[in-house]
Amino acid sequence: MDAKTASSPSGIKEFLMRFGPAAAALSLFVAVSASVGNAAPYNPDPRADALVAEGRAMLASGDTQAAIDSFEAALVIDPGYTAIYLDLAEAARADGLQGKAIRYYREARERDPDNLAAIAGEGEALVEKGALNAARANLQTLQSLCGDGCAETMELAAAIQSGPPVMTAEASSSDEPITQN
Repeated sequence: MDAKTASSPSGIKEFLMRFGPAAAALSLFVAVSASVGNAAPYNPDPRADALVAEGRAMLASGDTQAAIDSFEAALVIDPGYTAIYLDLAEAARADGLQGKAIRYYREARERDPDNLAAIAGEGEALVEKGALNAARANLQTLQSLCGDGCAETMELAAAIQSGPPVMTAEASSSDEPITQN
């Protein structure tokens, strides 16, 4: 292609039609291979890791608020540590705050869309809220990612099968006054 043809509108169009698709494919290949090649396991800040371990111990002992405080402190130190969102979600579920837990699971999924623990945990929290259709969508996602035999799929399937927890009202004794909120 000579200089006169290259500068004309039809010359540019011809050039783009001829080499545009190849250039687009090459740039897509370079972008994908560069992102895959740079992926490395995440190494959390050791201080955040210590706070997470402390929070997990507190959660195991039943002190959910202290666990949440520890997890939140770890998140301040290392906001890129996705596992903290899973721990915060578990603590929120232990406190009966399924909506907050779902928010944390979704944050973890936004950071790592194929995180099986986040998908399953969100599904279980949805079951606890009574949102069975949404939980079934999470189950389908798990089945497509890891099949029917993985632990996360089996746990969520069992939770859906059991259904949401049944809430019962405690009977008040006749000598307690009943007040309206």
